[in-house]
Amino acid sequence: MTDVDIVVHDDETAAAEDAAARIAAAVAAGGHIGLSGGSGPRPAYERAAILRPDWSPVELWWIDDRCVPPADGRSNYRIIRESLLDGLARQPAEVHRIRGELDVEAAAAEYDAALAGVTLSFAFMGLGPDGHTASLFPNGPELDVTDRRAVAAEARMEPFVPRVTMTRPVLAAAETMVYLVTGEAKADAVARAFADTPSPDTPASLVRGQRTVALLDRAAATRL
Repeated sequence: MTDVDIVVHDDETAAAEDAAARIAAAVAAGGHIGLSGGSGPRPAYERAAILRPDWSPVELWWIDDRCVPPADGRSNYRIIRESLLDGLARQPAEVHRIRGELDVEAAAAEYDAALAGVTLSFAFMGLGPDGHTASLFPNGPELDVTDRRAVAAEARMEPFVPRVTMTRPVLAAAETMVYLVTGEAKADAVARAFADTPSPDTPASLVRGQRTVALLDRAAATRL
């Protein structure tokens, strides 16, 4: 398990700005970029589109997504399209979305095959209050999968729809992994993920890239 470089910013805005700058730099370097959904990264994605409007050097992947159609409000694809892709001057060379409109097992198998031979140059991660990251939930069987690059995952928080997620081996191979976590509600999860002994009770404590950075605001870092 590699160590985590922890960067604490004064507030959520500063943390998002740092995240956006790192995303933009990763795009400039090229390769395969993996992004997470949720509302937290929106400001970072919107800013990254301004800092780096040309994403043609990269292929874009989703760390995980819910099995809903791409226009559904719960779709991570839609979140990233609206906050990032729609604002770009040049789109990524390839956009590899998880086809959530399929049966979950079919979507997982398709994504697993698509990821063959792919190493992420940059993986952008979030952290849930329960300690989950991607769609790897506390003590879930997906945490132990080593022979697949993507698997179906049971939803353990709202919205309760099936998901497809990258597995730990794919994420561990990422050259750089960046977590963005803000807000006091995440402070306990931050401590468990980045300061306590790694445990399947807190999946994020087990998910590290070759280099891992955690970008926090002061509220999220209060228990470190």
